[in-house]
Amino acid sequence: MKTPTQPWWHPDRMARRAANLKARGTMTRALRRWFEDGGFEEVETPALQVSPGLEPHLVAFATELVGSHPDDRLTLRLHTSPEFTMKKLLVGGLPRIFQLAHVYRNGERSPTHSPEFTMLEWYRVGAGYRDLMDDCIGLTRTLCAAAGVDTLRRGDLTCDPHAEWEVLTVQEAFRRHVGIDLLATAPDPARPDVALLAQAAAAVGIHAHDGDSWEDLFFRISLDRIEPHLGMGRPTFLTDYPVSMAALSRPKPKDGRVAERFELYACGVELANAFGELTDPTVQKARFEADMDLKQSLYGERYPIDADFLAALEFGLPDCAGIALGFDRLVMLATNAAGIDDVLWAPVALP
Repeated sequence: MKTPTQPWWHPDRMARRAANLKARGTMTRALRRWFEDGGFEEVETPALQVSPGLEPHLVAFATELVGSHPDDRLTLRLHTSPEFTMKKLLVGGLPRIFQLAHVYRNGERSPTHSPEFTMLEWYRVGAGYRDLMDDCIGLTRTLCAAAGVDTLRRGDLTCDPHAEWEVLTVQEAFRRHVGIDLLATAPDPARPDVALLAQAAAAVGIHAHDGDSWEDLFFRISLDRIEPHLGMGRPTFLTDYPVSMAALSRPKPKDGRVAERFELYACGVELANAFGELTDPTVQKARFEADMDLKQSLYGERYPIDADFLAALEFGLPDCAGIALGFDRLVMLATNAAGIDDVLWAPVALP
């Protein structure tokens, strides 16, 4: 007879994770001190939202809010990021804020994904997205020191946070690792041409699938040929995404083909996603509608747009920059844990 797998709470399994969890607690305390020393206010925002986040490929958990009358019901979803509410706080007058938020994304489970995980998100009024790079460097080095490590690790892969961090544009990454001139495949920056990207990809042995969009092919090339090279030996900031992938970021003033956005990588793992924040409500609404049209066409579903968030933008979101960092993943790399469940106090139940 096969021996049953021990439950996660079994003392033997807890003992195997004890060092990771101790490091997590130490890093959490150091994180809060770092932000407090930087003049940030810690905030807490509701996980239940009308609009959980509008990235087309993310799947939210839905529930129903019941009022005092049985017919008083409202569909709400658990947020995939606290971004919308935190930006409302910026509109309300808070200049520097951070949050360690539990966020929820359905359909995601892997060694680096949990359906419920801890996201560290922070915003700075009057700052640009490159200021957030300095934050990442200082914070990461501080948390590694708190955990008693000088190297981030994933198996045999290593990344030295004390080395000079690499800054690499998406355009440079495609040229270096794939030999593709990415921006040449988007003569209209807002509507990149999948046929041009497919032609360039075929020339280097990457073939498009039937029905691929430009974004589908972009992600396949990135995952297979680019991300495995990022954050090796030293952390990498992958910057200046094509403006069609701007999400909630603003276009660069000196080159409208790309957006003020970066992602942070260490040991090939994406740790953070940052924006010079878009403040124009008209442009933001148009992007939301386009994203939900895409979600509808791909998955047959759309989420409501947060009218209150657009109203806050209308009132006036100050120039600011914001970033979301996967705290569990950073703890994974600081402890060289095999997977994300090894740094969680308790995992989400398996179906």
